[in-house]
Amino acid sequence: MKTVTSSEGDRDMTAPRTVHCLVMTFVMAAMTALPAAAQDAGTPNKGALSDAYTGKAYSPYAGRDYPERPLWGDSHLHTALSMDAGVFGNRLAPREAYRFARGEEVTSSTGRRLRLSRPLDWLVIADHSDGMGLAGDVIAGKSSLMAYEQAARWHAGIEEGGDAAVQASLDLIGAFSQGTVDPEMMAQYSPGSKSYKNLWERVVAEAEAFNDPGRFTAFIGFEWTSLIKGNNMHRVVIMRDGPVRARQVVPYTMGAPGSPDPRDLWKYLTNYEEKTGGEILAIPHNANLANGIMFPLEAQWNGKKLDETYVTQRDKWEPLYEATQIKGDSEAHPYLSPEDEFADYGTWDVGNLDLSEAKTKDMLAGEYAREALKRGLEIEARLGTNPYKFGLIGATDSHTSLASAEEENWFGKHAGYEPKPDRMTHPMFKTEAGTIEGHMQLASGLAGVWARENTREAIFDALMRKEVYGTTGPRMHVRFFGGWEFTPQDLHSRTPAASGYLKGAPMGGDLRAMPKDAKAPVFMAYALRDPVGANLDRIQIVKGWRDADGTHEKVYDVAWSGDRTAGADGKLPAVGSTVDIANASWSNAIGAASLGEVWTDPDFDAAQKAFYYARVIEIPTPRWTAYDAFRFGIALPEGVAGSHQERAYTSPIWYTPGS
Repeated sequence: MKTVTSSEGDRDMTAPRTVHCLVMTFVMAAMTALPAAAQDAGTPNKGALSDAYTGKAYSPYAGRDYPERPLWGDSHLHTALSMDAGVFGNRLAPREAYRFARGEEVTSSTGRRLRLSRPLDWLVIADHSDGMGLAGDVIAGKSSLMAYEQAARWHAGIEEGGDAAVQASLDLIGAFSQGTVDPEMMAQYSPGSKSYKNLWERVVAEAEAFNDPGRFTAFIGFEWTSLIKGNNMHRVVIMRDGPVRARQVVPYTMGAPGSPDPRDLWKYLTNYEEKTGGEILAIPHNANLANGIMFPLEAQWNGKKLDETYVTQRDKWEPLYEATQIKGDSEAHPYLSPEDEFADYGTWDVGNLDLSEAKTKDMLAGEYAREALKRGLEIEARLGTNPYKFGLIGATDSHTSLASAEEENWFGKHAGYEPKPDRMTHPMFKTEAGTIEGHMQLASGLAGVWARENTREAIFDALMRKEVYGTTGPRMHVRFFGGWEFTPQDLHSRTPAASGYLKGAPMGGDLRAMPKDAKAPVFMAYALRDPVGANLDRIQIVKGWRDADGTHEKVYDVAWSGDRTAGADGKLPAVGSTVDIANASWSNAIGAASLGEVWTDPDFDAAQKAFYYARVIEIPTPRWTAYDAFRFGIALPEGVAGSHQERAYTSPIWYTPGS
């Protein structure tokens, strides 16, 4: 194990700074970089430049055709147009959401001024397609709605305010979750209505107004809100295209004339591309509220067996998975990964979306990313295609119009959970099945995209090739490459990404064919801390594989800060903590500003299908709960965590025997 540390970022933002940097700049040039005439003319310096240099020219920065920095964005944000956002008090339209994301100061729905510490590079406003615009009309008491008992009752409760408004809002959400909203009333908000088409026109126009190629990308998208008796199968749908193509369709819905079955969503996506000539994708919502139905192994929730159509269509249309967001983290669960001490992060395992059904342990395997990746190997062996060959990202799923994932600057899931003294203890949901307390919310997450430029086309293409990673909020820079011949010299160069692309595959890709003389794959992983954030504790590589006995997993510590040594149990000691919860502060006196390693799989079997992804863990820092307690002058409630270790998850790299 090697540890690479630094106190400042690398000049080209693609690598950890090392003691080798200045040396490598001058000596790592290849003979192939010299003009052929000079090589053949007996030049005095022939052979003086290292054959190990992987560049095409003497300058290591010339001719680059790969992404040089991650572009930060939120692929899942709701505005007041979403039914549940509006009824819970969001009054901010898409315009305010775009302004906030690009770094402007705005006023929240509760009257607080705020802005991001740093702008985002891109944003997807993904308002729910079902009932889009309904909440605003209920609140306004639109005459065509007040003839319906449900709408009149919800309007009266919201007008009364206080607990009555909360109950009215919960009743509306519950009715939608269970499919009991008056269908005649909902027909006014169906894609076939003129008002719905007009609203979609406005959504498209707003995205186009704020799309600024090269500076800020505003994608056109929506959220398909599939709910099976409260079990969440939502997908965020993102278009690569602009208004000319987007206006040729309207969003797909769960309710009539749509469907709650993802097979039908994939038909909509197919029709979109055939009709418009554009491109589109879908990203499954984090699945810890799905009660086991997001990643089926044998059959869908309705009993329909997985078949060739299901696996090929899901593989085609859903290249990514939202592994972390406000409603919990769904990379791994301690029940599924008992040997992983970092698996229990932001765990939500109480029940489904509206807590109409309690969670049972047998449901968990159908909800978490790592288990889904393993299930994909099983299904591929049976049906020939891996439907869960996805990359990993993070998003907020904020319903405040505010893409805020900063612990010290976090404005909650709904407008009712914007900063106030009691938001930690006020239940978000409470039924006989259980309770989701306010403090369980995460200030998460963000997506880092390795795109060549800040445009719809370049970012969408990066999403499709899965060259992306998710974080729980910090903007750490993470690279992950897989190959067969990486060396420490590749990592310690000024530009390890050049070797990464030349010799191997980036995150989201497949290992190249195994050379005859190779014994095991070699991975190059490195990370730089968020420039204004916490130092790094460690980098881990998570491996999953399939053999005759089924699927398995293992977590390897490959790079870490300090002089720690693994114990007899193979576990690395904790990094320690500098967190002062009472004052909501911490320091970078521990950890490392950058970490990196070239790691060879010690347990490799060439006959076994496998996947690998990197997980980067920060040192402990205060949670938003500690900032609330400090700023409001209140005690942190008993049992509420005041610190945590934030992290990043890269998209996997896959190995297939004989490929």
